[in-house]
Amino acid sequence: MMYAEDGKAVGETVSQERRNLQQPDARLLGRVIQCDGARATISSYVDAAEDAPTDLWNIGKLISVSTGQTRLVGLVCSIETPSGAWTDTGTNPIKVHLELIGEVRDEPGTRRPVFDRGITVYPNIGSVAHQIRSRDLEAVYQMDGKRSVAVGQLAQNTKLPARISIDCMLNRHFAIVGTTGVGKSSAVSLLLHKAIEERADLRVLILDPHNEFSAAFPTQAARMDQTTLDLPFWLFRLEEFTEVLFRGRDGIVEEIDILRDLIPAAKVACSQPSGAGRLRRSSDHGSITADTPVPYRINDLIRLIDERMGLLDAKAERPVLRSLRGRLESIVNDPSYRFMFAPSLVEDSISDIVGKIFRVPHGGKPVMCFQMAGMPSEVVNSVCSVLARLAFDLAQASANRLKLLVLCEEAHRYMPSDPRLGFAPTRHALARIAKEGRKYGCYLGVVTQRPGELDPTILSQCSTVFAMRLSNDRDQEIIRSAIADSSASTLSFLSSMGQREAIAFGEGVATPMRLRFEELGPEMIPGAHVDDEIGDVDDLDDVDLAAIIDRMRHVNRAEQATAADPQGDPAFFGEPSTVLKRALHGSGMNGGGWAGRDQKSAAVPAFDEEPRRARRFGDATYRPIRD
Repeated sequence: MMYAEDGKAVGETVSQERRNLQQPDARLLGRVIQCDGARATISSYVDAAEDAPTDLWNIGKLISVSTGQTRLVGLVCSIETPSGAWTDTGTNPIKVHLELIGEVRDEPGTRRPVFDRGITVYPNIGSVAHQIRSRDLEAVYQMDGKRSVAVGQLAQNTKLPARISIDCMLNRHFAIVGTTGVGKSSAVSLLLHKAIEERADLRVLILDPHNEFSAAFPTQAARMDQTTLDLPFWLFRLEEFTEVLFRGRDGIVEEIDILRDLIPAAKVACSQPSGAGRLRRSSDHGSITADTPVPYRINDLIRLIDERMGLLDAKAERPVLRSLRGRLESIVNDPSYRFMFAPSLVEDSISDIVGKIFRVPHGGKPVMCFQMAGMPSEVVNSVCSVLARLAFDLAQASANRLKLLVLCEEAHRYMPSDPRLGFAPTRHALARIAKEGRKYGCYLGVVTQRPGELDPTILSQCSTVFAMRLSNDRDQEIIRSAIADSSASTLSFLSSMGQREAIAFGEGVATPMRLRFEELGPEMIPGAHVDDEIGDVDDLDDVDLAAIIDRMRHVNRAEQATAADPQGDPAFFGEPSTVLKRALHGSGMNGGGWAGRDQKSAAVPAFDEEPRRARRFGDATYRPIRD
């Protein structure tokens, strides 16, 4: 049945959603009194006695304005009373300011409403402003010609679904921003579930710093942490390897130059054992460089260092060589780095490693949750750099057959806005995905609570943004600058949105919209595996304190040794007696005999050429570790 025409709505083709002409004109709200290229002002009134139509003039609502040929769609951005006063007994005039975002026209023949961005016909003074009809509202957010999925409900009308295009969201990357506690992780889980349902070929790698996302994919995700990860050291580029070797601090140029020269020789020695006994120069290695992903053995690298120390022309660089040798042995013997230096990782197992990380084949589990909470902080940057680089290279080499999504939680940690912060290779690897990844089927998802601290280059490459509540002014300004259309006033609600609410804009949506994400079931909520209940008191008796103390000593041994030598790194983290000696010596204690002649003895490198022998320091005995 066709809609009845209302003579009061002059020029509107189909304007009223009612069957009977005798029905009151409840949709008429006011008339246009001012208009420019982007905004319009509506004059209306509020009858305090009847309490209407105050509920229709809400900030953030869409209003329709009749022009004769089309119906303009405007967003209510501000409301005021011209007099600056309010009465509870009479009629109160009000002025409503709209931001014009587009127009709805009826398609010839079918009369189906179609929404277009931009304005072709502006309203005249006195044009009728009325409540937008449901069909027009649905047309505003309709994804014409694109495959879309519902992710929640419109804030304007909770009966209408909020739909996004998964293909557009992935192909040009996306970002989810919002402060802590607004439902950001749940929104990520929902979007990933929708993406996996729509894209059966999609493989997802989640860089999870809090170990919370595996619970959101109980049947679709595999888990990997430092105990199950196999990421051999020879897959690391020189810059990434030195980040691990120097434990996040600035590397020593001389030591890095030695590694750049000797690592290719170690790779050649591993592939050609017959020539392993001869020290070679980098010019003899052909196309093999320190960055070439070819297996080699740390023992070969240490042996080459020893050979160079034995050369007559290497006397000046022997202290540097000893320091580098000790640094290598200390990190190899540290159990925290076993995922890099396990003996089994010397073999060329790159196919198994890459297949396991990126789920090829996925075996019904297309999601890999890479849990980094228990990983040494100084190695996280290097690992993320390697994974992002491998993801891009794998997608590129697959000739667009593999579709990979790298989701980066707490992205501001890896891609900070300040170029002096963070780890440059990680930033470059993720920026490469953001700039070139979509050509090869490698996509990037960015999740952060501080968009103001995120590299602007990365954020600018995310064509779809879901902005949840943000309280920081700088963060809000960053998001406002990212929206490129005339609906920037939509973002004025960033500081006042509720739980699970977001403003979505970009290529993944038809037009910027305020939505509320679906409420997830308990099995899909990230972090649901964390036990918040306190156990019984009897269980506390089962705690092995001695084992905990041993673990603390083992994990912190490197930190203690580093603190003992603030001018440089210790050459080797040996037995507890070694660490204790160095710590006490560094503190300047004299009571125990750590002064005078002993200071000179304590400064002897761990890897000198003199015979090893026990030395007396007061009443303590120091036995250096043998090579």
